[in-house]
Amino acid sequence: MTEQRSAAQRIWHRHIAADGTWRTSKGTAAAKRPPGEDLAVLRRGLTRPAGTVLEMFPFYTCPIDDFAARRGQMSAEQEAEHIALALYGLHQQSQDRPMHQPGVGLGRAMLVLRGHDKTSADAVDRRFQQTFSTTSLTALQSRLRGLVTQLKDIKCPLDYDRLILDVQDWSRPATRSRVRRRWGLDYYGWTQRSKES
Repeated sequence: MTEQRSAAQRIWHRHIAADGTWRTSKGTAAAKRPPGEDLAVLRRGLTRPAGTVLEMFPFYTCPIDDFAARRGQMSAEQEAEHIALALYGLHQQSQDRPMHQPGVGLGRAMLVLRGHDKTSADAVDRRFQQTFSTTSLTALQSRLRGLVTQLKDIKCPLDYDRLILDVQDWSRPATRSRVRRRWGLDYYGWTQRSKES
């Protein structure tokens, strides 16, 4: 299954149109938002490992790694998708507009949070640094949960397709530095530029 085909089936793509608004039902103007029950199922994965919440299986779209499955394990891609789905369930809960927005990576979203009047720039810097410097996938999931909760509070969206790829790369030390560079450039690079303006 290709990444494009996989992405088209994810819950946020089922409910968000190409222009970033909610899809509408055919023949009506009613928005087709994700059902609250579906988001509740996704949130159950916030503190549980991938593959341990049976109700989440219909939401997984990445291919099964047969070799890992025979050993009772999940692949890095499955772990990353699980984390992103759970965080999306948290982020989208009770929101009027879509919280998935292509192109808004974690660093960029954190920059928006840093500049918001509801937050302290120093506090956001510290929390982002803690997330940035973690090496454990479990710790990363926990820290991302805290950041997504803050993004939810200010109604700032995030690119969940990008987050899946970032978490997948984070799980491998060889590619973790690439994710850190991307997040750092989006966050600190733009922060420095905005200070000079």
